[in-house]
Amino acid sequence: MTALDLSGVFPAMCTPFDEDEQIDFETLQTDAQRLEAAGVDGLVPVGSTGESATLTHDEHVRVVEAVIEAVDDVPVIAGTGSNNTREALELSERAAEAGADGLLLISPYYNKPEQRGLIDHYRTIADAVDLPQIVYNVPSRTGRNIEPDTAVELAGHENIAGYKAASGDLGQIGEIAERTTDEDFAVLSGDDALTLPTISVGATGTISVAANVEPERTCAMVGAALDGDYERAREIHHELGPLFRALFVETNPIPVKEAMQIRGYGPARLRPPLTRLAEEYRDDLGAVLEDLEREATAVADVGAGTEGDR
Repeated sequence: MTALDLSGVFPAMCTPFDEDEQIDFETLQTDAQRLEAAGVDGLVPVGSTGESATLTHDEHVRVVEAVIEAVDDVPVIAGTGSNNTREALELSERAAEAGADGLLLISPYYNKPEQRGLIDHYRTIADAVDLPQIVYNVPSRTGRNIEPDTAVELAGHENIAGYKAASGDLGQIGEIAERTTDEDFAVLSGDDALTLPTISVGATGTISVAANVEPERTCAMVGAALDGDYERAREIHHELGPLFRALFVETNPIPVKEAMQIRGYGPARLRPPLTRLAEEYRDDLGAVLEDLEREATAVADVGAGTEGDR
């Protein structure tokens, strides 16, 4: 297995759709290039934020291929999870054939397997596909928590390289980081509002929704935290706090797609049954984005003035 550095910021990419609800590959590739230029450490297409649940298997693969084709020097980690082990295995094999650098596998949803079933599920895929794989725990979507004992057991597999933590349970996340310290295994935040505290208990970065909209700031926050500069990281965390909250007033990726449209990065269209952000939230989201732009402009102006004084 090729090693994959799971430190830093990995945007969970949106999948843009045209007026006919078909994938807008040109916008997808432009967005991938924008994020790479912003300094992210990798890209994660066709996860929950990428509306994987409404994509066909062929569309999954085409999105992964398009993102790989668009970027020059960042790894692409493909979402290939399913509640059906055979289906997840097929998607994983096809993503590997397409050239993905790693895989993100949400735990099986709806059928709610026991912990032994989760272990069998992940090991089946890890045994068959020789790529670094990230176990994704998001109980709010799946109805089942991946317990610390399960995560630690899976960390012993040579192809299971990380754990995306979106349980909201910082104690559990810290326990997994603590108990896998001696493994070649990374814990990543899967919740933007908890990225900074998650890093403080041992995480190495984040698979982020907010990084689609504010990649530079997210990278600066994570970079400062990983360097031990928690004062600076906390300052940026508070700057981004209103955005973190605004992006989850409705089901992800509804708000982030609205934000992408406001910023001119892509359309707000979603595939049914998801719908556009309710009008009652749009003005607030726009105001949050305006404030962030104003702050960025002010910082740039101060920097330009300082440069000019030299």
